Amino acid sequence: MPAPVSTPPLFPVYSPDAVLAFQFSSWYPSFSNHSIKSTVVRPLSSAFREYLDSDGVFVPEGAEDAPAESSLSDDESSDEEEDDERTRFAFPELDAQIRAAVAEYGAVFPKLNFSSPRDAAWMLPASSPLKCMSPADVYLLLKSSDFVQHDLDVELVFDGCDPAHDPQAPTPYELELVLRKWYPVDRARELRCFVRQETLVGISQRDPNYYEFWNETETQQKVLAAVTTFWETHIRGKWEQTQGDYVFDFLLTRDLSRGHIVDFNPYHPRTDPLLFTYGELHTLLLAQPQCPELRVVDSPSHPAAARNAPAHQHNMVPIEALAMSSGRNVAEFADVWQDEIRKSTAEEVDGSS
Repeated sequence: MPAPVSTPPLFPVYSPDAVLAFQFSSWYPSFSNHSIKSTVVRPLSSAFREYLDSDGVFVPEGAEDAPAESSLSDDESSDEEEDDERTRFAFPELDAQIRAAVAEYGAVFPKLNFSSPRDAAWMLPASSPLKCMSPADVYLLLKSSDFVQHDLDVELVFDGCDPAHDPQAPTPYELELVLRKWYPVDRARELRCFVRQETLVGISQRDPNYYEFWNETETQQKVLAAVTTFWETHIRGKWEQTQGDYVFDFLLTRDLSRGHIVDFNPYHPRTDPLLFTYGELHTLLLAQPQCPELRVVDSPSHPAAARNAPAHQHNMVPIEALAMSSGRNVAEFADVWQDEIRKSTAEEVDGSS
C-alpha cells in the first residue's frame, strides 16, 4: 500500500538553532551580495542591554555629536536631582563604531538581531525616517521602540521552539547591533514573500496603501517573474536549517525588474502576513501552486488602504513629549502620551466646529 500523505501543519515548528538562523549575523554573510550594505556590532555589553531595558527615553552620555546645552532654570533643580539619581550610561567604544559606520555609509538605520525600530520612525524627521547621523539618533530609535524589546527577552526569542529552550542552559544567543546603510526607500516597491516547505506560495505588497501601478496586469506579471527568478537563483535551497520555511522582505528596483533582500523572518504568527492570512497561505500550499499568488491593494476602498491612521501610531507621541520624559518612568511617560493625544483630539474638534 502507498504511504499515507501527511498534511503539513499551519506553522512549522522551529528548533532553537533554526530560530537563530534568522538573526541578522547568521544569514547576512550568505546573502550580503544581494542585500543592503551593513555592519554588525557583536556582542553588545550587558550594560547596553541594561540601558535598553531601563525606564525613560534618554540617550547615553557622549552620544551627541554636539555638546548638550542645559536649559534648566533654578526652579527646575528638583528635576535635575531626579536625573542625577538615574543610572548614567556611556558607551564610548560603541559610539565610535556607530560614527565609523555613519562615515562609511553617509547615514545608517539600526536594528538588533531580529527586529528593527520601525515603530519609532516618528522620533526622527518625517522627511528622513530612520535616518541616523549620530550615536544619539541610533539610541533614541532603539530606546523608543516596542519592537526591539522582543530581542532583549531570550524567552520570547525561543518561544514555541521544539525542543523547548532551557532557561538554565547556556545559550549561544548574543545581542547584536546592526547598522545598515540608509537611503530613501520607496515603500511602494516593498514586498513580503512567503516560503513554506521550499515553495514560494505568496507575495504581498508590504505598504498597505493604494498605488495605481500595482493594478496593471503587465506590472503584476513582470513583478511575479522578477521575484520568482530572484528567489530561484539566489535563495531557494539555502535554508536547509529551517526545512525551507521562511519569509523574506524584498525591495524592487525602480524598473521593477530586479531587487534585493531587506530581511528574513520566521514563518511564524509574529511575522505579519499583511494582505494574506496564514490560513490562506496554507490553502495555497496544499494546492501545490505552479507560481505564487501576488496580492496588492486593488482600490482606495480596500480595507488595508482604508486605515487612515499612520503605521504604528500607537507608539507615537509628539516630539515635545520627549523633553517631558526626562527623569520619568514608563508609566509617567505614558501619561504624557495620553495627555498629548487628548490635546490633539480637542484641537481637531475645535478646528472642525
